[in-house]
Amino acid sequence: KWKSLYQIQRERKRIMRETCSKYKSNNRRIITPYHVSRIFVEDKYRILYCEVPKAGCSNWKRVLMVLNGLASSTKDIQHNTVHYGNYLKRLDGFDHKGIYHRLNSYTKMLFIREPFEKLVSAFRDKFEHPNNYYHPVFGKAIISRYRVNATKEALRTGSGVKFKEFIEYLLDVHRPVGMDIHWDHVNRLCSPCLIDYDFVGKFESMEEDANFFLHLIGAPQNLTFPKFKDRHSDEERTTTKITQQYFAQLSPSQRQRSYDFYYMDYLMFNYSKP
Repeated sequence: KWKSLYQIQRERKRIMRETCSKYKSNNRRIITPYHVSRIFVEDKYRILYCEVPKAGCSNWKRVLMVLNGLASSTKDIQHNTVHYGNYLKRLDGFDHKGIYHRLNSYTKMLFIREPFEKLVSAFRDKFEHPNNYYHPVFGKAIISRYRVNATKEALRTGSGVKFKEFIEYLLDVHRPVGMDIHWDHVNRLCSPCLIDYDFVGKFESMEEDANFFLHLIGAPQNLTFPKFKDRHSDEERTTTKITQQYFAQLSPSQRQRSYDFYYMDYLMFNYSKP
């Protein structure tokens, strides 16, 4: 079993490197604090984890907190503690020497997810539930720019953004509000052409990949990757089928342009075109 998992890792890294050398000329660029701002540091087991939202990141942070001795079990850690507790250090918080030392000697890993599924998961989480950041900041701007005859109420609250409107915003080169980590490219969040990741896991094979990674770093035997869904736990996880239902609301041209938008992620992480 381990042998085939080693093989999968080799293959994923090979595809990633080949894509980088084919499309990216930045192999010699200097790594700045900006490039490592999404990377979390666990010094005890010497792990660097690049956070990709909607690809198991809450549970990965729980695991890192347990490894670090900040909690005895992943079950004990609340969502807000994970995301707003600032228990885990980020790599950009270290000086130049500290950053390079860790990049050169720690195990660097990231977990990714099929780009359209990740996108739909982010949309459902941020726009289909009450949210006092995404509705006023993104929702208002999206509705006022892309909805014809929007009601005063919709313009005031920013609630009720439709998936089609969200996609119009995403594909607009003159976006009324900036990008957000929940729908940015993995390529931009984690700079895989600049940082040579040791381990590339996939959300689709999370349990197997995660527990293989924990085995590789020599984590305590009783620590396994948590299976629970972090938020809106009564709701079905975003699946391929659910993703198709959302994309069915778009025109063929919008679907194609969405694919083009995430093209590098599709290529780099070997996901087939939906």
